[in-house]
Parts: sequence; structure tokens; C-alpha cells
Amino acid sequence: MKANILIATLGILLLFSCRKSKQDPCFDSKKDAFKTTCCTSGANIEEYTFQGKTVYLYEPGNCGADMTSEVRNEKCETMGYLGGITGNNKINGEDFANAKFVKTVWSN
Repeated sequence: MKANILIATLGILLLFSCRKSKQDPCFDSKKDAFKTTCCTSGANIEEYTFQGKTVYLYEPGNCGADMTSEVRNEKCETMGYLGGITGNNKINGEDFANAKFVKTVWSN
């Protein structure tokens, strides 16, 4: 009887742990491409929650003047760019300072 309960419990845990990733398959290819074009140090990809959605900030590092950081949604679609010569800090009309940091996905 205990073995049946244990097997059922493990089955349920396994079922709920196998959830589908929110990331579009293009995320990995974009990340790989970014790694080849970013600066040799100081670059990173960070995950945020912004406007109720998961977004990724691609920060290229500091190897050039007036570089921009790209913001993409979980479907890998570009939402806009931060920084640059104009010093833009808004995505979809909202200050990106309102974004909540979740984690660093990659850094060099």
C-alpha cells in the first residue's frame, strides 16, 4: 500500500515538473548570436518582468560609444532599445526602471 502511494506521489510530482518552457525556440539562437557580437566583457542577458510579461534585456557591454540594449519579449520579438545617443529609457511608453529584475540568464 505504501509503495502505491509513493509511486502515485512521484508520478504526480513528475507530471507537474514537466511544464512547457515559456521561451520561443528562437531564444537560444538569439542568445548564441548575441554572444558572438557583444563586447568581450561586461555583456549580459537579464530576465525581467515588465508590463506583466517576461522580457529579456540584451546588454552588449561597454566596448563602443552610444551602444543600445535590446529588449525582447518571451516570443523573441524586439520591443525596443534602451540607451544609445538619445539615452532612451522607455519601452512601449513606460520607463524601463519599472521593470522587476528576475535573474541573469548569461554574462561574460
